[in-house]
Amino acid sequence: MDLSTAVWRKSSLSSDNGGQCVEVATNLPGVVAVRDSKDPDGPALLFTPAEWRSLIGGIKAGELDRLT
Repeated sequence: MDLSTAVWRKSSLSSDNGGQCVEVATNLPGVVAVRDSKDPDGPALLFTPAEWRSLIGGIKAGELDRLT
């Protein structure tokens, strides 16, 4: 998928000190792209909007806090 028109937003919980940095692009038709801001030319994960809502909902509900 061509991500050249993606408008990336950095997570408000990311820091500038080389830690965990996530960027999300939601302006692409039918897809939400997620990448590591420390590696902008690296791979991106692609989700449908429904998959993205489900993932974020699970995170907010604490469903992924402890995977065993």
